[in-house]
Amino acid sequence: MTLMVTIGISRFARTCVLFCLLVSALLCAPSPSAAAEETLVPPPAGIQAFHPGETLTYNVSWSRVFSAGTVTMAVESTELSDAREVLKFVVQGRTRGLMDKAFPVHNVVQSVFDTQLMQSLSYSLRESYGKKKRLRVTEFDHAKKTAVYRLNEDPPETLAIPDPVQDGLSLIYFLRTREDLAIGRHREIAVVDSGKHWTIEISVLAREKVTTAAGEFATIKFRTSPKDTGGSVKKREVFLWLTDDDRKVPVLMKSKLKVGSFVFELSGMKPGTHKITQ
Repeated sequence: MTLMVTIGISRFARTCVLFCLLVSALLCAPSPSAAAEETLVPPPAGIQAFHPGETLTYNVSWSRVFSAGTVTMAVESTELSDAREVLKFVVQGRTRGLMDKAFPVHNVVQSVFDTQLMQSLSYSLRESYGKKKRLRVTEFDHAKKTAVYRLNEDPPETLAIPDPVQDGLSLIYFLRTREDLAIGRHREIAVVDSGKHWTIEISVLAREKVTTAAGEFATIKFRTSPKDTGGSVKKREVFLWLTDDDRKVPVLMKSKLKVGSFVFELSGMKPGTHKITQ
């Protein structure tokens, strides 16, 4: 049991906001790749899957054996300098119970999302684990196809980015807007995080019934796999279950470890009510 707790604490410190770090937190080594081989065409203007006011709450556990923490995902609205309304995704992850006493973690991730471009405008990750704190910020300039990355007070780094591109959090919401989710399909999406860009393969696996504390759901099961520079799929897979309806709510996610897995289960949800005006 001591081994399990030790493994859980160290892993949770890196993945307590795994939903928003669906890509970056599960990649073991930096291996930036080229842009996606197949471009996904954005859906028509007017997102129907989610609206400002939506809040999703998740219980995080190690193999459903002991509780590790909670994660909340919220959709908000905000305005740009030109008064245009855009979306802001906010994810917070906290340890609880034994985890919180042994190694407290509180991470906050924010992504500002342009509903016209269907791409991220900025992305920030504020990490607090144990006595360590770290802030990572990425700002996108899609017209110039560049992004500026900052880590704490280090000098900023400018990198070329593919088009289109998502960040580690907007990827999940972008996937929720998709309608081309036939079983057996494979797609690649370019993602920028931590000063690098990656190619993520999204595989649509099956339709399954899933039961969590929030109820029973008909879902579509996905596998996300990072690809290296040679195009080979790595073993750091994440499995994600979205409701098989227009909202495509993430109800379950599993990240396999060498011993067991981290499991994120939907425990509560509040739908949004306010729609973005295009």
